[in-house]
Amino acid sequence: MSKRVELKIYDNLNESGEFQLEKETVLETMWHLNYGENPQQPAMIFKSENMADFEIVGKEVLSYNEIMSVTEIANVLSEFYDVCAVAITKHAAPCAVALGATLDEAYTKAFDCDPVASFFGAIGASQKIDFEIAKHINSMSVKLVVAPDFDPEALALLRDNPLITVVKVNTPLKDYKSLVQKDVHVTPFGTLYQDFNKSRLGKNSFQIVTNKKPTKEQIEDAVFAWKISKYARSNSIVIAKDFKTAAIAQGHVSPLTAVEDAVNWACDNSKDAVLASDNTLPTVDCIQIAAQGRIGMIIQPGGSANDASMIELADRYNISMVFTGIKNYKH
Repeated sequence: MSKRVELKIYDNLNESGEFQLEKETVLETMWHLNYGENPQQPAMIFKSENMADFEIVGKEVLSYNEIMSVTEIANVLSEFYDVCAVAITKHAAPCAVALGATLDEAYTKAFDCDPVASFFGAIGASQKIDFEIAKHINSMSVKLVVAPDFDPEALALLRDNPLITVVKVNTPLKDYKSLVQKDVHVTPFGTLYQDFNKSRLGKNSFQIVTNKKPTKEQIEDAVFAWKISKYARSNSIVIAKDFKTAAIAQGHVSPLTAVEDAVNWACDNSKDAVLASDNTLPTVDCIQIAAQGRIGMIIQPGGSANDASMIELADRYNISMVFTGIKNYKH
């Protein structure tokens, strides 16, 4: 039986600091899921008023975890809707992202970022997946493949693999962000309600604070890494070069340990690369570790009491640094 739930949807804050009632709506059950994140958690999914148009190939419904993975992939790919991009996620968290002149190049670069995490993970593409890419995906233990389109031969190959769930997203990725409106978290202490993070870099949010100026290529990689850091669990550090992630460290309780983890994972690939932080780097130790990894540029929100010392140290190590003034904290 379809379950109906009445909700009051609120929009913007009024002058008194209270949310204004936008409209009342009724949500209807879309699917009864086998379970939630774990088998002991009953779960269901309700229809939203503004939903992406998508097709599930070879299955009737998606699982709770598959829905979370599709959402994360679409979030990341919507940042790169107009180029060839491939994103790989694990447990609904990005673990590899790359851009290329062709989708095949982007796929090869993304897979090279973290081949281990790709197994039993989810792979998404911003463009049509062809047979050669599908053939490689089919040879791996991939659970979920997401793309706006598939060549007929590619779709047939992936559909015949019982281990793979294929999702075709018909809504153009350039329109995707218009569908993502609010974050709602129901807690025992109240229901948290906020706008979805649609932060964007602009001239006023891109301040070069070091004497060492970044190159054009570093700036492009910095924007690329910054966009990915928005979707990684905080505290997160993304190291990238040539539109390819070398490391994504996330879920750390300290920015310092996140920097350490990212630099250690990137290894030699951190040389002359860009390091992006979703949160303010708090101490000069972060710069020291970046210097040990031979990082070429840092992009971070800034705003620490130690900003002046970190800028001075970055110049000493010939590292360019940009402050954005934008935090992208994500639980």
